Amino acid sequence: MSIEPPKAKQIPSPRTFHGDTVTDQYAWLADSGDPDTIDYLKAENAYTDAATARLGPLRERIFEEIKARTQESDLSVPVRKGGWWHYARTVEGKQYAVHCRRAVRPGEVVPPIPADGQPLEGEEELLDGNELAAGHDFFSLGAFRTSPDQRWLAYSTDFAGHERFTLRIKDLATGATLPDEIPDTYAGCAWSLDGSTVFYTTVDDAWRPYRVWRHRIGTAAEADVMVFEEPDERFHVWVGLTRSESFLTIRSASVLTSEVWLLDAARPEGEFTVVAPRRQGVDYDVEHAPSVSGGQPPGPPEEGDHLLILHNDGAENFEIATAPLADPATWTPLVPRRADTRLLGVDAFADYTVVYFRRDGLTGLRILRKDGEHEVSFGEPVYQVGPGPNPEFGASRFRLSFTSLVTPASVYDCDMATGELTLLKRQPVLPSPAGVAYRPEDYEEHREWAVAADGTRVPISLVRRRGTPRDGSAPCLLYGYGSYELSRDPAFSIPVLSLLDRGFVYAIAHIRGGGEMGRSWYTDGKLLRKKNTFTDFIACARHLAEAGWTSADRLVARGGSAGGLLMGAVANMAPDAFAGIVAHVPFVDALNTILDPSLPLTVTEWEEWGDPLHDPEVYAYMKSYSPYENVTARAYPPIFVLTGLNDTRVSYHEPAKWMARLRATAGGGPFLLKTEMEAGHGGRSGRYDAWLEEALVLAWVIETATSGRTLLVE
Repeated sequence: MSIEPPKAKQIPSPRTFHGDTVTDQYAWLADSGDPDTIDYLKAENAYTDAATARLGPLRERIFEEIKARTQESDLSVPVRKGGWWHYARTVEGKQYAVHCRRAVRPGEVVPPIPADGQPLEGEEELLDGNELAAGHDFFSLGAFRTSPDQRWLAYSTDFAGHERFTLRIKDLATGATLPDEIPDTYAGCAWSLDGSTVFYTTVDDAWRPYRVWRHRIGTAAEADVMVFEEPDERFHVWVGLTRSESFLTIRSASVLTSEVWLLDAARPEGEFTVVAPRRQGVDYDVEHAPSVSGGQPPGPPEEGDHLLILHNDGAENFEIATAPLADPATWTPLVPRRADTRLLGVDAFADYTVVYFRRDGLTGLRILRKDGEHEVSFGEPVYQVGPGPNPEFGASRFRLSFTSLVTPASVYDCDMATGELTLLKRQPVLPSPAGVAYRPEDYEEHREWAVAADGTRVPISLVRRRGTPRDGSAPCLLYGYGSYELSRDPAFSIPVLSLLDRGFVYAIAHIRGGGEMGRSWYTDGKLLRKKNTFTDFIACARHLAEAGWTSADRLVARGGSAGGLLMGAVANMAPDAFAGIVAHVPFVDALNTILDPSLPLTVTEWEEWGDPLHDPEVYAYMKSYSPYENVTARAYPPIFVLTGLNDTRVSYHEPAKWMARLRATAGGGPFLLKTEMEAGHGGRSGRYDAWLEEALVLAWVIETATSGRTLLVE
């Protein structure tokens, strides 16, 4: 290596809370306007480039493997909305999707999908992401919504990664973009029934979406009317349109509590009314079920209509209730709560209701008919199934998605009367650069169970190529998250094939704090039980080694965001359990961040982590696990950290400070920090750029887990 690792300057900055004074030597890195901060980040990038230069050939080979196995010109399964099929296309050599539609033809159930990803005959391009992104290093769409009459398209763009979007309106009849331009909006928007009005949200100084605005098409943004404001800093606000298109919705929710407001979508200038006033700890959501049958399209709300309410009032794992429009706060159970089943969502159709749930660590779908019900079943040991886009209320077929660790992403239509499944498309996996075709039967997936320190059984999903030895010699990449009741369900990944074909085991630890095993799985991994998340992950790592799937000196851990906090915590708690650690946009300075209510998202996070500003017990508990607070003078495994300068969720300064403290305090390593100077929380935005970054990470993982040994791939 030709250059020495950067050494951050130290400027003492004292912090005192609850009688405890701590000196932070690297607090100055939080100032992105300080030239010294930018110079330090650039120096870290230069060091990382030099330290990983030897990986260049392997990185390029992995990139070519990802590229070769991906059908670069491809087409999503079209979704019917009214008289149009909507879909997206990717084009070989282009970074971003092209959004399209095509008129429905007589008798079409689904239009034929070209195997080579070419445009459908008669296609209309609605929006080309490549044209919008031209001249920019970053591009993201925050909203993409056609009006119910299909006349208008509302879309919003972000060119920096900071999740502040500019909303625009396109006339789909003429192809012209209207003069309407609304800056600094949040992601998402919703249309009135007649397409005359669009609703959107804006954020406060802490980047919290808290206001809903009404914009009439063809008027200046300065004339827009604020229709809702959420004063409680714990709550985020979203605006939407029910699937029936009968109601506009505003949902205001904290981590634990929510409240929904409705407005007749045919009366956009009316007043929103609350479904049920918020009560602390009661979380609910609403689906409109119009009183029509036989596949007739719904209209404005009528007296016989009712609401479906997914809620947790007296139901830890949630239940589904019905409520009349005239009295929406009176709930009558429809799908009762069950201790073994976490209800996740519900979609109402003219003649059917579809329930989305989780049981035994796996997702599932149940179809309710007037004459009974049935569950959609799949035959693999670990998998992920979920609802797809289903905008047509009168449909008799339900669009769903399915994937597993060996089955590429698959789109099905389910006949809701019979339960019959029709495969519409499976993600193509093309031959490797060496010409080797992908065959699912060449790989095997397993469900393992680790035992945590308190006796809790923790599920692990894993996959390997058949013939990979189970004698401790196989390298392994272990992924974890474990926060916000978000589940990391098994899913197929083309980049992971580049590991499996080199003899790796790939595993996912379904640890507490996530939602894999129900609501209690989440509550047992948050607040003053947060350490369960970390000890569960360590238990999973040790189990994989003890069971012969890998060994500690060949196991690399990976996680991002709150999963990056997990990475930092386990590095402190059990550095001997890992050969290396990859942390993406890691939340590693958790205590300092949650102590500062002026920072983005801090107050809204208190119900997830606790409030250390006002509660000394929470302060002491968070201080005992926050990664930055607990770096010690011991040997750490190599750590590779990736972040984005414009990240508004986990600021770049958290991993930068962590890296500086690791360098100054810890032994072992090396420690690498790569900062994308034109990106946010999601990293590089273009697909080829993202593949290059993933190829770098996987090259580092391979070298780290194999001590530089050369692994051959077919």
